[in-house]
Amino acid sequence: MYTAEQPPTTELDTRYSSEGATARSWPEVAALLGAAPLYWLSTVRPDGRPHVTPLIGIWSDGALHFCTGPQERKARNLAANPEVVLTTGTNALDSGLDIVVEGRADRVTDHARLTALAREWEAKYGADWHFDVADGSFVQPEAGHAHVFAVRPRTAFGFGKGEPYSQTRYRFG
Repeated sequence: MYTAEQPPTTELDTRYSSEGATARSWPEVAALLGAAPLYWLSTVRPDGRPHVTPLIGIWSDGALHFCTGPQERKARNLAANPEVVLTTGTNALDSGLDIVVEGRADRVTDHARLTALAREWEAKYGADWHFDVADGSFVQPEAGHAHVFAVRPRTAFGFGKGEPYSQTRYRFG
């Protein structure tokens, strides 16, 4: 897990980087993860086929958090295989930074933690994304229960686009 005291190991891959490129700092990447409005979650179906879906989420306490209804495809996939990839970035070819986070999606059920995350969701996305907390889940009267998952990065990548192009790998614990 990333902490200010123990940052990830950071390596620039010069094979995929422009001459003179430098590794992007993890604090810069973490700030972009926190500000991103949308993430793409990749899971694996029980039969081995991939599944990718866009979703909103929160970067908090060194992990990306997302929620899903317990009967949704992504929740069923996670029950069989909790290993995921989350991505965010831009669709521009020559500017910005794309980020890939690899890790395990672990369910969050602690009432105090869920309450704090619910406040963060609403602060980031507005009142339409207000959640109550009950029975180890987020709850919305019209939508029902949603399970919350945390993904602590095991490995992450930052792909800097535009001059200089760069590829940075971050390895955690």
